[in-house]
Parts: sequence; structure tokens; C-alpha cells
Amino acid sequence: MTKKQKKVLIRIIVSAVLILIIRRLNIADPVLEFVLFMIPYLVIGYDILKRAFKGIIKKQVFDENFLMAVATVGAICLGDYSEGVAVMLFYQIGELFQSVAIGKSRKSISELMDIRPDYANIEDEDGNLIKVDPDEVETGSVILVSPGEKIPIDGIITEGETTLDTSALTGESIPRKAEAGDEVISGCISLSGLIRIRTTREFSESTVSKILELVENASSRKSRSENFISKFARVYTPAVCYGALTLAVIPPVILLIAGRQPLWGSWVMRALTFLVISCPCALVISIPLTFFAGIGGAGKAGVLVKGSNYLEALSKAKYVVFDKTGTMTEGVFRVNDVVTADGAPFSGEEMLKAAAYAECYSSHPISKSLKDAYGKEIAAERVSDVEEISGHGVTALVSGRKVAVGNDKLMEKLSLTVPKEEVIGTTVYVAIDGKYAGFIVISDRIKKSAKKAIADLKKIGIKKTVMLTGDIKQVADSTAMELGIDEVYSELLPSDKVSKVEELLSSINGKEKLVFVGDGINDAPVLTRADIGIAMGALGSDAAIEAADVVLMDDDPEKIAKAIRISKKCMRIVYENIYFAIGVKAICLVLGAFGAAGMWAAIFADVGVMVIAVLNAIRALSVKNM
Repeated sequence: MTKKQKKVLIRIIVSAVLILIIRRLNIADPVLEFVLFMIPYLVIGYDILKRAFKGIIKKQVFDENFLMAVATVGAICLGDYSEGVAVMLFYQIGELFQSVAIGKSRKSISELMDIRPDYANIEDEDGNLIKVDPDEVETGSVILVSPGEKIPIDGIITEGETTLDTSALTGESIPRKAEAGDEVISGCISLSGLIRIRTTREFSESTVSKILELVENASSRKSRSENFISKFARVYTPAVCYGALTLAVIPPVILLIAGRQPLWGSWVMRALTFLVISCPCALVISIPLTFFAGIGGAGKAGVLVKGSNYLEALSKAKYVVFDKTGTMTEGVFRVNDVVTADGAPFSGEEMLKAAAYAECYSSHPISKSLKDAYGKEIAAERVSDVEEISGHGVTALVSGRKVAVGNDKLMEKLSLTVPKEEVIGTTVYVAIDGKYAGFIVISDRIKKSAKKAIADLKKIGIKKTVMLTGDIKQVADSTAMELGIDEVYSELLPSDKVSKVEELLSSINGKEKLVFVGDGINDAPVLTRADIGIAMGALGSDAAIEAADVVLMDDDPEKIAKAIRISKKCMRIVYENIYFAIGVKAICLVLGAFGAAGMWAAIFADVGVMVIAVLNAIRALSVKNM
């Protein structure tokens, strides 16, 4: 508990004890009884009265503080001192429950926010370690991370090895080994060894900064349910205030006109009971709290949801469309074969060297595999006039020779005829000085969890899974069959993927949602176009993460089903609270208007319903077994 919460708890205990003592005294003098009851009333309710008064001054009258102030002051004016004080006491108990629940949700978010590093270690000229602000470290600098310290900035290990705790980012509790040459991301904790890291980004562009930005901005994107409740409360609260005023005045006036006893006190008490019952706290508090808890719980599991609107949309997902490379496959390509064309005036090694040089400026996984297979240092100054043609490949001048590396579409663009090769893997064609030189076979491995991810999606009610890829039909069909994907479309350009997603969107029910899952820079337009875009956060490009609505921090496709289950649980809790709160209040309002429900029933309808709804909302934090 915070200091503020402890103070409220002490006030609750003191007031409750004072009420019990005063009631046991059986005081006959009404003035003395009033004075004594005002002590616990002011102890427990002074802050509510203060906020209600400020609201009136600012012309923001209709809120729960105003309702509580009017109801309790009215009950005291009618001589029901103990009930007036009890209403305020139980309301504060409910507020304390709410505060503790929100604190628990915020703790979940703050644990995620704790990944921000406080400093980075750099060496001075004498070899001494200096702690500097991560913002001051330039790209390409070498930083040192000791055991137990957070990695402050993304980079590549140049020396040493360690085990990394990635649980704050990915939700994965098992540490993983990292050694020289491995890429590491900020926010992870080095557990075992001293490592040197050459930074590849500035701190502001590092993974940890982007995660914190996503989490901080998540609350600004409200769901339809939250917006409905906000609008509902703005209309509902003044409506019930006017309704209570009507209940207090109109029936007595009618009775007076009819020549009967008006019973002002009885009708005013009904109106005050009506006010207490009508307080919309349960809805106004529990619905945002449920989404807040759901986003926090998902974050701890390694699923970053950028707003409650996306969490709500995800619960309606019925179609999931995947990119292939880096999403369902590891995105780690390896050169399996190098085949030169008949009569080519150079060896396979020379062709591979030309391809690696032409691709030297590209960060695409296929480009990386070509450079890895070449295995020698590349003199980039020998490369010029590089042109990357989206969905085709790359052309460049390498030591004065025109080199083209890409798919069969690129060869067609260059008016070259290439043989259709029956190989398992991706075929990369090479042309040198305008002549077909040969092809390189590159293969990618399917992720271990990909097949189970598809099976899990079907278990939770996904109607159709689709894969879109720029790869050749044979490789695409083979991958889709192995994974159990329903439909596959191959040899697509980035613009073709957008068209295909639009085609799928036009064919589905209006309430159903389509999810696209991708990782590459060419997936950004499709991620934006889909109802919900999910990006792979660890290997995914910055553009894909920026365009996505949900980010999977460990690139595990199994987390897609988990994210959908979290969203469905969250929405189930939201609707449980809406139906429960409105249902109980509607019944009690009718009973209160007819005098069948007194102030104690009103307290349950307000505070009791709020406590139950808040406790129910906290369940959204728990995602361990999902």
C-alpha cells in the first residue's frame, strides 16, 4: 500500500470505530447526536466534500463526488445521521479497493517500464570505466556491460560472452546465450559475463526506447467500449440528478393537490437513495481498469498492444494473414548451392563474389546470406550506382561491371531468359554485364513454433489462415502445406500483398476482423491496411513495428493466439461488468423509486457493485496460463 492508501485505511478504521461507539451510547439529545456523528462524517468524507465543492466552483457539477455529497448531506439533514455517515464510509472503502486495484495494474506496467537503463559504461583513454547517460552515446561507440547490468543500447557483441535475461521484453523466463558476433537489444540483463558491445543505434532509436514509447502512448488510444462508457456517464449522471429531483418534488406535489399528506421527508429520502444507487463508479472505473490491466498483463507476456482499441479489435479476429520470411520462418537464409550458366566465363565463387558486392548495402536476410557465404571483407568503395528495385532485386556497378541480383522478374525486366529451376528453396538469379550468369539457391528454416501457432489459432476459432509471400510458388506451397495454412499466394510484390489483403477484407463480415502478421519493411503498408497489424519486434524492421498495432517482442508466432486469448478474456470481463453493474443498478433504482430499497441497498448497489466490478477487472492482469 502507498502512504496515501494507508492514510485512507486509517481514516476508515477511525470512522468505523467512532460510528460503533456513538451508536452504542444511545444518545437521546438530537443536537449532541448530530455533533458526535459529524466527527466521523468529516473524518471520512472531508475530501469528497472538498472535491464536490471544487466541481461546483469549476461548473463541473455532475460527478460521483457531487452525488455522494448531496446524498449524505441530505440524509443527515433528514436526521438519518448513521446512514449518511455509513454511505460515505462504504464509498471510501470502495474507493480504497479501486485505488489498490489500479496500483496493482500500474505496478505491472511500471515493471515493464523498469527496462529503461540508467547509464552506459564507456572506457576513457586510460581504460577507466565512465558512466554516461545513454542519450550521449553515439552510434558505433563501444560500451561495456557487466554481469547484472541492463544492456542500454542495441548493438553487436564484439568481445566476451554471457547469458541474457530477456524476460522483461519477451516474457520468456529461460536465459539465452550470447557471444561475440551476436546482436543484442537494449532492456535485456547480462547475467554471467563482461561483454563489449558496438552500438548500432542511438538510444532514442533503440528497442527499449520504442517499447517505452508504445507503453506510454497506449492509454491515449481508447476502445469503443471505453468511449461508450465515458459518453454514457456524461449523459447518465445529470439525467439521474434531475430524476432524483423529480422524485423528491413531483409525487409530494401531486399528493398535496389531491388533498393527501405530501410526505416530503419520505420522498426526499427516496430521492437520496436513488442518487446513491445511480452513482456510475462501477462502470467508469472498472472498464478502463480492465483494459489497463489487460495491456499490462499482455506486456509482461511479451505482447505489446498499442491501445485498448486494438485490444478490443483483436477479440473479433477471425482471419489471420501471414508474411512468410521472418514471420513463419526464421529469416536466417543459407546458401545451399551456386550454379553457373553453361559456358559462363567465370567460376561459381566469382559469381557469388559479384552477388555479395552488389548486395553489400542491403540489410535484407537474403542479402546477408550472400555476404555470409562469400565470407570475405567487402570493399564497399568498389560498388556504385546501386538501385534496389522493390519486389525484384538489386542492380549495381561492381568494379565497373554491371551486376544484377534478384528473382526471375528482374531477369525479365532486363530482357534475359532464365531456366525455371526445380529446387527447394529460393532461387536468386545473377546477371553480369547484361548476360545471364547463373543462379544461387538459398533456403530458410521454418520456425519451431510455427506449426503449433497455426493449430492454436484454429483452436480458438480463427476461420481462415492465409500466407502471402514474394517467394516462388513451389517453396510457398511446400511451407504452407507443412504448417497447415489454409490458403497461400506466392510471387507477390509488396503492392500485390496490399491488394490481396483488401480483397480478403471485402469478403468478410463487417464485425469480423482481419489480422496481418509481418516483419519486414515491405510489410509496413499491409500492416497499416489490415484491421489489426502484428509485427515481429525482435527481428522486425523499425517501419513494421511503427506501422503495427501489436508487437511480439520475441518473434514467436505462438504469441499471436495468446494475444487473441488475452483480448477475448479482457472483453469478456468488460461485458460482465457492464451487464452486472447496469443490471443491479436498474433493479435497485426501480425498487428505490417505489420505496422498496433503503439506503443500505443503495450502498450495495453503489459500493458493493463497484468493489465486485473492480475485483473482476483485476483478473485481466493474469495471463500466465493463456
